[in-house]
Amino acid sequence: MNLENRKKAFIDLGLFLKQFSENEFVKNNDIAHNDIFYDAFSMQIKRSKEHNSWFTKENVCFSLLSWSKCLTKENLDLWLDQYYISENKNPKTVAVIMAGNIPLVGFHDFLSVLMSGNHIIAKLSSSDKYFLPLIAKYLEYLDPYFKKAISFSERLESFDAVIATGSGNTSRYFDYYFKDKPSVIRRNRNAVAVLSGKETPEQLEAMADDIFKYFGLGCRSISKIFLPKGYDLDLLFKAIYKYNYLLDYDKYRNNYDYNKAVYLMSLFDIRENGFFMLKEDKSYSSPIASLFYEYYDDIEVLEQQLTDDKDKIQCITSEMNIVGAIGLGDTQKPSLSEYADGVDTMDFLLSLNITD
Repeated sequence: MNLENRKKAFIDLGLFLKQFSENEFVKNNDIAHNDIFYDAFSMQIKRSKEHNSWFTKENVCFSLLSWSKCLTKENLDLWLDQYYISENKNPKTVAVIMAGNIPLVGFHDFLSVLMSGNHIIAKLSSSDKYFLPLIAKYLEYLDPYFKKAISFSERLESFDAVIATGSGNTSRYFDYYFKDKPSVIRRNRNAVAVLSGKETPEQLEAMADDIFKYFGLGCRSISKIFLPKGYDLDLLFKAIYKYNYLLDYDKYRNNYDYNKAVYLMSLFDIRENGFFMLKEDKSYSSPIASLFYEYYDDIEVLEQQLTDDKDKIQCITSEMNIVGAIGLGDTQKPSLSEYADGVDTMDFLLSLNITD
């Protein structure tokens, strides 16, 4: 199957996923194989919270629609035209160990392996094990090629390379276990925001989306914010208030109550508004329902700090002129060229076949 046909299949997949909006599902009878898969996807979205309490309809549909926007001919061409992708006569089998913190968090690796012309054997997280097999089955109906190119397994055997995503502890295990294989091993990272104090209310509300989307569980969710000395924290509380409804979710409320109790018993100084907490802390990874903040005096000193700590940071968002920063409200909308941990996955995958 050549590259153009693989792209066509994912473009069709994007059109299929576009039907599932957070507000309303709209069936398009012109979509290929909709008679087989539309009801199955609809049911899986509605039942997703039964399998994982964090996978609300809102968050699942946001993920599906985000991917549908990426899977257009324009976006796929923009991404893939950066590389020389030859027709691979000897595809490698790439084992991909996926996380399960947000819906379809492993989809970019799935897409990259297949677009590179290689085959994937995926080990799914128990937290997110239903959507990707459905997508794989849909691709098989579009073209039988994908049946031999995609497999799922709990036990990984007979593979040529590995992409693994895990915590700091599991990454050390991955480093050891896969030391003899070409690999990309990812670790815990978080998004950070840098404010100047001149942001508009609209920009701060956009930043709130970066904090709360997926309940803050994504590696691109803001967990740390840098503020100029004297910043009025009430501006933040006002901007995030639209998310007070998260207390309606038992799991979020339980985390909020637990983390608040821990902070209070430890005599930490926190600011909170009944559903969210701000804590001054130099760490980058804050617990659910809380956000760490740190004040800065000199933006150049802060930029050097961010450079020094780049292995802890997934992305930086700011309206200031900071190298590599994206706009407030954009952390959960990565392009296909924005790779996790800054490692070019496609370049890695294409390098596997250089010696063939």
